[in-house]
Amino acid sequence: MEAVNHLPFIVASYAAAGAVIGGLIAWVAFDFRAQRRALTDLETRGAVRRSAARPERTLEAAKEDA
Repeated sequence: MEAVNHLPFIVASYAAAGAVIGGLIAWVAFDFRAQRRALTDLETRGAVRRSAARPERTLEAAKEDA
């Protein structure tokens, strides 16, 4: 059995895997751009991020509350 007999299957398998990976990369890139646009739109309408809304507490303030 020679490897040349299986060459079309091997090439097709690599091509299919490359197409799937390329499709996933494109999907993530498009979704990232869409999420970035949605976030920008929310920020222009006045929405703020919860992580940026409150200042960080210091270690001393946390110890005083405990």
